[in-house]
Amino acid sequence: MRPVIFIAAIALLAIAPARAQPLVDPNKVAPEFREAAEKRRAEQIRQRECALKADLEKVLPRDRTDYLNHCLDTIAAKQ
Repeated sequence: MRPVIFIAAIALLAIAPARAQPLVDPNKVAPEFREAAEKRRAEQIRQRECALKADLEKVLPRDRTDYLNHCLDTIAAKQ
C-alpha cells in the first residue's frame, strides 16, 4: 500500500500546474494578425473582469456561467 501512495505522490508533483490562458500580446503577433489579436485581448480582458466580479460577489459554481454570460451581455450592450 505504501509504494502506491509514494508513486501517486511523485506523479502529482511531476504534473505541471494548470494555468489560465495568458493574455494575447498583439506586439508578438505577425502584423497581418495584429487586429485579430487586439480583439482577442479585449475579449479576454472583459472575461477576466466578469470573472473577478463573480469572485467578489461569491457566485456559486452552478450559477457562474449564467452570471458571466449576463455580465458579458451587459458590457456588450454598453458599447
